[in-house]
Formats: sequence, structure tokens, C-alpha cells
Amino acid sequence: QVQLVESGGGLVQPGGSLRLSCAASGSLFRLYTMSWYRQAPGKQRELVAAITRDGNINYTDSVKGRFTISRDNAKNTVYLQMNVLKPEDTAVYYCHADTGLRVSWGQGTQVTVSS
Repeated sequence: QVQLVESGGGLVQPGGSLRLSCAASGSLFRLYTMSWYRQAPGKQRELVAAITRDGNINYTDSVKGRFTISRDNAKNTVYLQMNVLKPEDTAVYYCHADTGLRVSWGQGTQVTVSS
């Protein structure tokens, strides 16, 4: 089981920025597809962004042009740079790893966008 630890959440004003980080355990991080999901109160968990082992990236439409996912295989870490944040981005953000055999979730980090 891959252990995932997120960090970087917090309270930010509309239009602000945050960078989330997710550190993964193990020596095969470079082979995993890494993703960020989010879940707002009363809503289903949704995929925000994903990056494959080959660097292929996709985003949900609502964050395109504002969020950037990236990975540093040397540090076993995936990032989510979030710019021009909106109140509707408020949610718990979860890191997700897909090894091809199983998936793992982080514990989540709260992002609140409010003035």
C-alpha cells in the first residue's frame, strides 16, 4: 500500500493561490498515475487533475487554465498549483495514486476560498 501525505491547504481569498503537495512512499513512484480529487460539502468526490507516468495530463474543465499538476519523481511528490481561486474551489483535496494493481488515497487537505 502506498502511503500518501498531503500538505499545503488553507484559507485564501478569491483570486489567490495555493500549492498543494503530496508525498508518496515507496520506490516506484515514477510508475504511478497520480491524481488530485476534491470533495465539497454535499457533493460527490470529483477528479481535478491527473498526471501519468509518461507525463500525460488532464484536467476537469472547471480548473483548466487555473490549476497545474506536476510531479517530481526524485522527491516522490506530486503538486497542484492552484491560481485564481474561486469560492467554488472550496473542498477537501485528496491525493490519489494508481499503481496499476491498486489505488491509494491520502487523508485530504482542506482548501477554503473566502473573503
